[in-house]
Amino acid sequence: MAREPKESRSRDRDRDREREREGGEELIDKLVSINRVAKVVKGGRRFSFAALVVVGDQKGRVGYGAGKAREVPEAIRKATDRAKRSMIRVPMKEGRTLHHDVLGRYGAGAVVLRSAPAGTGIIAGGPIRAVFETLGIADVVAKSLGSRNPHNMVKATFAALQRCASPRAVAARRGKKVAEIFGRREPAQAAQSAQPVPSAQPGQEAQADA
Repeated sequence: MAREPKESRSRDRDRDREREREGGEELIDKLVSINRVAKVVKGGRRFSFAALVVVGDQKGRVGYGAGKAREVPEAIRKATDRAKRSMIRVPMKEGRTLHHDVLGRYGAGAVVLRSAPAGTGIIAGGPIRAVFETLGIADVVAKSLGSRNPHNMVKATFAALQRCASPRAVAARRGKKVAEIFGRREPAQAAQSAQPVPSAQPGQEAQADA
């Protein structure tokens, strides 16, 4: 029986490597998971490795890919190449967080992504955290509500990110201005909120105490 390569023993360890510049972009890839799979053939069992990788430029573009090969490095290379071909752009608020909360589902996986104020950091674990680190988001809160399978979690996260939209994109799609999308307070409501609350009269206070 062949010895298991060293790379496969680092199953839960993220690999953060700087890649060569391609097209003027510096991409960073992270190994989300790697799994050894076996195929039963006539002569016995044939082992191969399946890798899941996310790639991003930390400036709003991210992608994921899966690859399978007889050796771990080849599986990672295939997954990385597929991730580069499937990159998407995600609008970010102030370059650090999401514009709004969003829910994403894929199969049995379900994740909730919430925007967060500055200084919150990335509150997410496992595969979801790898996606945000390569995407370049600095403040976000995420929670997985469904399957813990890394593939389902990553695909559910991408389903949620694809639903994110910026106020400018929504305004352009609806043919309105950004200020109209957010809405303005009515003058009567503004005056009512600005009007001070009248204090109780001395006689009323005594009657209330009685």
